[in-house]
Amino acid sequence: MSMYGRDPWGGALEINAATDSATDDDRSRNDLDRAAVSRQLDETQQSWLLGPSEQKKKRYIDLGCIIVSRKFFLWTIGTLLCAVFVAAFVTLILETVPRHHHKEPPPDNYTLALHKALMFFNAQKWKLPKHNNVSWRGNSCVQDGKSSDVSPSIKDLVGGFYDAGDAIKFNFPQSFAMTMLSWSVIEYSAKYEAAGELEHVKELIKWGSDYLLKTFNSTADTISTLAAQVGSGDTSGGSTTPNDHYCWMRPEDIDYDRPVTACSTCSDLAAEMAAALAAASIVFKDNKAYSKKLVHGATTLFKFSRDRKSIYSRGSSEASVFYNSTSFWDEVVWGGAWMYYATGNSSYLKLATTTKIAKYAGAFSGGSDYGVFSWDNKLAGAQLLLSRLRLFLSPGYPYEEMLRSFHNQTSIVMCSYLPIFTSFNRTKGGLIQLNHGRPQPLQYVVNAAFLAALYSDYLDAADTPGWYCGPNFFSTDVLRNFSKTQINYILGNNPRKMSYVVGFGNKYPKHVHHRGASIPHNKVKYNCKGGWKWRDSSKPNPNTIVGAMVAGPDKHDGFHDVRSNYNYTEPTLAGNAGLVAALVALSGEKGRKIDKNTIFSAIPPMFPTPPPPPAPWKP
Repeated sequence: MSMYGRDPWGGALEINAATDSATDDDRSRNDLDRAAVSRQLDETQQSWLLGPSEQKKKRYIDLGCIIVSRKFFLWTIGTLLCAVFVAAFVTLILETVPRHHHKEPPPDNYTLALHKALMFFNAQKWKLPKHNNVSWRGNSCVQDGKSSDVSPSIKDLVGGFYDAGDAIKFNFPQSFAMTMLSWSVIEYSAKYEAAGELEHVKELIKWGSDYLLKTFNSTADTISTLAAQVGSGDTSGGSTTPNDHYCWMRPEDIDYDRPVTACSTCSDLAAEMAAALAAASIVFKDNKAYSKKLVHGATTLFKFSRDRKSIYSRGSSEASVFYNSTSFWDEVVWGGAWMYYATGNSSYLKLATTTKIAKYAGAFSGGSDYGVFSWDNKLAGAQLLLSRLRLFLSPGYPYEEMLRSFHNQTSIVMCSYLPIFTSFNRTKGGLIQLNHGRPQPLQYVVNAAFLAALYSDYLDAADTPGWYCGPNFFSTDVLRNFSKTQINYILGNNPRKMSYVVGFGNKYPKHVHHRGASIPHNKVKYNCKGGWKWRDSSKPNPNTIVGAMVAGPDKHDGFHDVRSNYNYTEPTLAGNAGLVAALVALSGEKGRKIDKNTIFSAIPPMFPTPPPPPAPWKP
């Protein structure tokens, strides 16, 4: 039998080992492969051959708290980088482009004059600090009080300020000057700071306060005497004894004895000194140790003023000539008000609002000098100071009745300042004659200007548009305009076109009645009479006492720039303090308000005592 079988379809059937071993599945697959070569497979067939198709997987990034797609993440990062680049590019352009800065407006005349007015106090010091800025002054009178037998506790009276063109230290007007400076700082510290003068004026206040603390035993609770004056100016009866008026000498050259005048019954002086220290304690309230020291001294002085009732000038012939006090009741009200603000002790407020004391102080009497605020009469200032309490705290019973009366009286005083009323005459140039044509008018004018500007600011801060004078209503702008016209007159808007503040403007007094300013700073010591040639010289002062406000013109707007005539050309400490206060009140923008709260720092929360019940009804 042959190994080759025959194909039933007509051909030999070849059988070999490989073929025999192939499975039926292999043969089927081979048949399909051959068929695929001969014709195109459809989709179903392709799926059979290829199996399930592999889909493209998305890629993700795990950020920990969320999972985001890589594409979205890269797009976000790219956008942020582009934004940062654009912002940096814009910033670079803005930094390189030239800017047009808006310059600060130039200081107003009141601010410029304020800088100068404060300089006057630097020229009145005894021992000068390093940065005093008065080149022609030096240390002087460094032995004051050391040979005095006034009191064992009063041996060092070196310090303070000289009063005027001489070298006498009068505590009465000096205390008033310090109180005025402190009051202006308490109300207008923001304006002082804007003018760059806050630290300067505080240094002046501390200078004066430190000296006042030396004039009595400030560590004691009770005292029996205090120093009222250092130096002497008595030339009555043709006396030729060398003193601060007979001699014309630079303070640095003084070699004569300077006596100390003491007083043991001086309510007015002690109350004014208490007011000065109490007001200063508010200025320095952030310096707790120093403020406490000032309050203790003020408390001791005010107690002394209540225990030793009398006028200080009655026991001093010199004080009665130069700074005569007419009453002490106004200082009691004034000092009591400041003591209340400094301590919060309601006993002081009760005293200051006692009807009987107010009556003695002249609160209801009127008169030709009513409303004239000065180193002698504090009533107008005290009434305004207590009106402030009613406007902003309104303590109610039992103070309301007297506070309302003080408020009404303040309104009357403000009315008297207005031109439409005839309480005070005016010069043709517009200067109000608060001293009725007597010499040295400007010191009274600046005080009135300060009170008017301050009351205007009080009303504005209390959202009150004005006040009534009888049936007529006047806006706060009327008060402010009065203050401006008076200060503008002093600064040069007057018939003589002369500034009465030395160093301000182009035309001002050149022959100021001031010893230090009138004698050359040439290291030559001129004795008592040797300086007379400089007093009587017609040449201008060799040294400019910047900021000194002179006594002022007469009632006809006339002025004689003569050194020997002190009624025209002598400046004073109290006068300059009022000028500084008025200038800072008017300086800067009107939008700068007063400091409503600082003055009330020591006052505890008020819970007004209810009035007593009515008497039982009787049929």
